[in-house]
Amino acid sequence: MSTLFLLVTITDRRSTEAFLQLYESHGVNVSLRTVGSGTAVRETLATLGLEKTEKAVLLAVVTEDTWKAVRTDLRRKMRIDVPGTGIAFTVPLSSIGGRRALMFLTQHQPLTLKEESTLKDTRYELLLVIANQGHTGTIMDAARAAGAGGGTVIHAKGTGMEGAAQFLGVELVNEKELVLIVARTPEKNRIMKAIMDNADKKAGSIVFSLPVTDTAGLRLLDEE
Repeated sequence: MSTLFLLVTITDRRSTEAFLQLYESHGVNVSLRTVGSGTAVRETLATLGLEKTEKAVLLAVVTEDTWKAVRTDLRRKMRIDVPGTGIAFTVPLSSIGGRRALMFLTQHQPLTLKEESTLKDTRYELLLVIANQGHTGTIMDAARAAGAGGGTVIHAKGTGMEGAAQFLGVELVNEKELVLIVARTPEKNRIMKAIMDNADKKAGSIVFSLPVTDTAGLRLLDEE
Protein backbone atom coordinates (compact mmCIF):
# COMPACT_ATOMS: atom_id res chain seq x y z
CA MET A 1 0.00 0.00 0.00
CA SER A 2 0.98 3.65 -0.09
CA THR A 3 3.34 4.89 2.61
CA LEU A 4 1.07 5.38 5.60
CA PHE A 5 1.77 6.71 9.06
CA LEU A 6 0.12 6.93 12.44
CA LEU A 7 0.14 10.64 13.26
CA VAL A 8 0.43 11.26 17.00
CA THR A 9 -0.22 14.76 18.32
CA ILE A 10 0.13 15.83 21.96
CA THR A 11 -1.13 19.27 22.89
CA ASP A 12 -2.97 21.28 25.54
CA ARG A 13 -6.59 20.04 25.75
CA ARG A 14 -7.80 23.57 25.12
CA SER A 15 -6.15 23.46 21.68
CA THR A 16 -7.76 20.17 20.62
CA GLU A 17 -10.45 21.65 18.37
CA ALA A 18 -7.98 23.91 16.58
CA PHE A 19 -5.75 20.96 15.74
CA LEU A 20 -8.72 18.84 14.61
CA GLN A 21 -9.93 21.64 12.34
CA LEU A 22 -6.49 21.95 10.78
CA TYR A 23 -6.33 18.20 10.19
CA GLU A 24 -9.80 18.17 8.65
CA SER A 25 -8.74 20.92 6.25
CA HIS A 26 -6.17 18.43 4.93
CA GLY A 27 -8.66 15.56 4.61
CA VAL A 28 -7.76 13.93 7.93
CA ASN A 29 -11.34 13.49 9.10
CA VAL A 30 -11.08 10.28 11.16
CA SER A 31 -9.16 10.49 14.41
CA LEU A 32 -9.10 9.33 18.01
CA ARG A 33 -8.44 11.46 21.06
CA THR A 34 -7.67 10.61 24.62
CA VAL A 35 -6.27 12.56 27.57
CA GLY A 36 -3.02 12.62 29.49
CA SER A 37 -0.98 14.93 31.68
CA GLY A 38 2.40 16.53 31.20
CA THR A 39 5.39 15.66 33.40
CA ALA A 40 7.53 18.77 33.05
CA VAL A 41 8.91 19.88 36.41
CA ARG A 42 7.61 23.09 37.94
CA GLU A 43 10.91 24.94 37.42
CA THR A 44 10.89 24.16 33.70
CA LEU A 45 7.32 25.34 33.33
CA ALA A 46 8.12 28.56 35.19
CA THR A 47 11.12 29.21 32.94
CA LEU A 48 8.95 28.85 29.84
CA GLY A 49 6.12 30.86 31.35
CA LEU A 50 3.75 27.88 31.24
CA GLU A 51 1.24 26.29 33.57
CA LYS A 52 0.74 22.57 34.11
CA THR A 53 -2.25 21.51 31.99
CA GLU A 54 -4.10 18.40 30.88
CA LYS A 55 -2.95 17.09 27.54
CA ALA A 56 -4.90 15.78 24.57
CA VAL A 57 -3.41 12.88 22.59
CA LEU A 58 -4.70 12.73 19.01
CA LEU A 59 -4.23 9.72 16.73
CA ALA A 60 -4.90 9.62 12.99
CA VAL A 61 -3.76 7.75 9.88
CA VAL A 62 -2.11 9.92 7.22
CA THR A 63 -0.45 9.38 3.87
CA GLU A 64 3.06 10.64 3.24
CA ASP A 65 1.85 13.52 1.07
CA THR A 66 -0.78 14.52 3.62
CA TRP A 67 1.78 14.54 6.43
CA LYS A 68 4.08 16.87 4.49
CA ALA A 69 1.25 19.37 4.03
CA VAL A 70 0.05 19.00 7.62
CA ARG A 71 3.58 19.48 8.97
CA THR A 72 3.92 22.76 7.08
CA ASP A 73 0.68 24.11 8.53
CA LEU A 74 1.51 22.88 12.03
CA ARG A 75 4.58 25.07 11.92
CA ARG A 76 3.03 28.01 10.08
CA LYS A 77 -0.49 28.19 11.53
CA MET A 78 -0.29 26.35 14.86
CA ARG A 79 3.23 27.56 15.74
CA ILE A 80 3.98 24.09 16.99
CA ASP A 81 7.68 24.86 17.29
CA VAL A 82 6.91 27.38 20.05
CA PRO A 83 7.51 25.75 23.47
CA GLY A 84 4.28 24.65 25.12
CA THR A 85 2.25 24.43 21.90
CA GLY A 86 2.62 20.68 21.51
CA ILE A 87 4.39 18.06 19.46
CA ALA A 88 3.45 15.92 16.48
CA PHE A 89 5.25 12.90 15.11
CA THR A 90 4.59 9.98 12.79
CA VAL A 91 5.17 6.24 13.08
CA PRO A 92 5.15 4.08 9.91
CA LEU A 93 2.29 1.60 9.55
CA SER A 94 3.07 -1.87 8.25
CA SER A 95 -0.49 -2.96 7.41
CA ILE A 96 -4.20 -2.21 7.73
CA GLY A 97 -6.78 -4.96 8.10
CA GLY A 98 -8.93 -4.80 4.99
CA ARG A 99 -9.38 -2.46 2.04
CA ARG A 100 -12.61 -1.00 3.42
CA ALA A 101 -10.91 0.01 6.66
CA LEU A 102 -8.08 1.55 4.65
CA MET A 103 -10.49 3.56 2.51
CA PHE A 104 -12.42 4.73 5.60
CA LEU A 105 -9.32 5.95 7.43
CA THR A 106 -7.95 7.78 4.36
CA GLN A 107 -11.21 8.64 2.58
CA HIS A 108 -10.37 12.31 1.93
CA GLN A 109 -6.64 11.90 1.37
CA PRO A 110 -4.78 11.16 -1.89
CA LEU A 111 -3.87 7.48 -1.81
CA THR A 112 -1.93 5.22 -4.16
CA LEU A 113 -2.21 1.52 -3.37
CA LYS A 114 1.08 -0.36 -3.34
CA GLU A 115 2.40 -3.56 -1.84
CA GLU A 116 2.52 -3.81 1.94
CA SER A 117 5.73 -2.38 3.35
CA THR A 118 7.33 -2.94 6.72
CA LEU A 119 10.64 -2.55 8.47
CA LYS A 120 12.97 -5.46 7.83
CA ASP A 121 13.73 -8.11 10.44
CA THR A 122 11.26 -6.94 13.07
CA ARG A 123 10.30 -9.85 15.34
CA TYR A 124 7.18 -8.20 16.71
CA GLU A 125 4.34 -5.97 15.59
CA LEU A 126 2.05 -3.72 17.61
CA LEU A 127 -1.57 -4.33 16.63
CA LEU A 128 -3.97 -1.45 17.26
CA VAL A 129 -7.68 -2.19 17.25
CA ILE A 130 -10.19 0.67 17.19
CA ALA A 131 -13.60 -0.51 18.35
CA ASN A 132 -16.88 0.67 19.78
CA GLN A 133 -16.80 0.79 23.56
CA GLY A 134 -17.80 -2.36 25.44
CA HIS A 135 -16.53 -4.99 23.00
CA THR A 136 -12.99 -5.56 24.27
CA GLY A 137 -13.84 -9.07 25.51
CA THR A 138 -14.92 -10.42 22.14
CA ILE A 139 -11.91 -8.80 20.44
CA MET A 140 -9.46 -10.37 22.87
CA ASP A 141 -11.21 -13.76 22.66
CA ALA A 142 -10.70 -13.74 18.90
CA ALA A 143 -7.10 -12.54 19.21
CA ARG A 144 -6.15 -15.15 21.84
CA ALA A 145 -7.71 -17.95 19.80
CA ALA A 146 -5.31 -16.97 17.01
CA GLY A 147 -2.25 -17.00 19.28
CA ALA A 148 -2.15 -13.52 20.84
CA GLY A 149 -1.26 -12.94 24.47
CA GLY A 150 -2.75 -10.10 26.50
CA GLY A 151 -3.79 -6.63 25.45
CA THR A 152 -4.07 -3.12 26.85
CA VAL A 153 -7.20 -0.97 26.51
CA ILE A 154 -7.24 2.82 26.21
CA HIS A 155 -10.54 4.70 26.29
CA ALA A 156 -10.90 7.41 23.67
CA LYS A 157 -13.36 9.51 21.67
CA GLY A 158 -13.68 9.25 17.92
CA THR A 159 -14.00 12.06 15.39
CA GLY A 160 -15.35 11.66 11.86
CA MET A 161 -17.08 8.35 12.52
CA GLU A 162 -20.28 9.35 10.70
CA GLY A 163 -19.21 7.82 7.38
CA ALA A 164 -18.26 4.43 8.80
CA ALA A 165 -21.42 2.64 7.64
CA GLN A 166 -20.66 3.45 4.01
CA PHE A 167 -17.27 1.73 4.18
CA LEU A 168 -17.58 -0.80 7.00
CA GLY A 169 -21.29 -1.64 6.99
CA VAL A 170 -21.62 -0.80 10.69
CA GLU A 171 -22.20 2.40 12.62
CA LEU A 172 -19.33 3.59 14.81
CA VAL A 173 -20.13 5.54 17.96
CA ASN A 174 -17.96 8.33 19.32
CA GLU A 175 -17.06 6.44 22.51
CA LYS A 176 -14.17 4.20 21.45
CA GLU A 177 -11.72 1.72 22.86
CA LEU A 178 -8.19 1.37 21.50
CA VAL A 179 -6.78 -2.11 22.12
CA LEU A 180 -3.00 -2.57 21.92
CA ILE A 181 -1.62 -6.08 21.33
CA VAL A 182 2.04 -7.00 20.81
CA ALA A 183 2.38 -10.10 18.63
CA ARG A 184 5.09 -12.00 16.81
CA THR A 185 5.45 -10.80 13.24
CA PRO A 186 4.70 -14.24 11.66
CA GLU A 187 1.42 -14.36 13.64
CA LYS A 188 0.32 -10.81 12.87
CA ASN A 189 -1.85 -11.50 9.82
CA ARG A 190 -3.56 -14.48 11.47
CA ILE A 191 -4.47 -12.46 14.55
CA MET A 192 -5.67 -9.48 12.52
CA LYS A 193 -7.84 -11.74 10.36
CA ALA A 194 -9.26 -13.49 13.44
CA ILE A 195 -10.31 -10.15 14.93
CA MET A 196 -11.90 -9.00 11.68
CA ASP A 197 -13.72 -12.31 11.12
CA ASN A 198 -14.63 -13.47 14.63
CA ALA A 199 -15.04 -10.44 16.90
CA ASP A 200 -18.60 -9.20 17.39
CA LYS A 201 -19.55 -7.20 14.28
CA LYS A 202 -21.15 -4.56 16.51
CA ALA A 203 -17.63 -3.73 17.68
CA GLY A 204 -16.91 -2.21 14.26
CA SER A 205 -13.27 -3.24 14.65
CA ILE A 206 -10.61 -1.48 12.60
CA VAL A 207 -7.20 -3.13 12.86
CA PHE A 208 -3.78 -1.92 11.80
CA SER A 209 -0.20 -2.66 12.79
CA LEU A 210 3.09 -0.93 13.45
CA PRO A 211 6.56 -2.52 13.42
CA VAL A 212 8.24 -2.95 16.80
CA THR A 213 12.01 -2.54 16.61
CA ASP A 214 12.87 -4.03 20.02
CA THR A 215 11.22 -5.37 23.17
CA ALA A 216 11.82 -6.15 26.82
CA GLY A 217 9.61 -8.23 29.08
CA LEU A 218 8.56 -10.75 26.44
CA ARG A 219 11.03 -13.48 27.38
CA LEU A 220 8.40 -16.15 27.99
CA LEU A 221 6.80 -15.38 24.65
CA ASP A 222 10.21 -15.68 23.01
CA GLU A 223 10.80 -19.09 24.60
CA GLU A 224 7.53 -20.66 23.47
